[in-house]
Amino acid sequence: MKFINYLEGISGISIFPLMSLLMFFVIFSAVLVWVMFADKNYLAEMSKLPLDQTDLNLKKPTTQSNDILK
Repeated sequence: MKFINYLEGISGISIFPLMSLLMFFVIFSAVLVWVMFADKNYLAEMSKLPLDQTDLNLKKPTTQSNDILK
């Protein structure tokens, strides 16, 4: 027996595909509008962020922190 046969036996299940499509359309439209009206400088800065190596706060452990761990 196929899975779809189980779903057809549940009353009121037909609303879920419609709700899923509606949610997808609303979210997709909202993101599309946000991208169209977003500040281009902000988007350019965010696109370079994963490759930017200047703001890394990687500090070497000091001897004081090593003494605490011992």
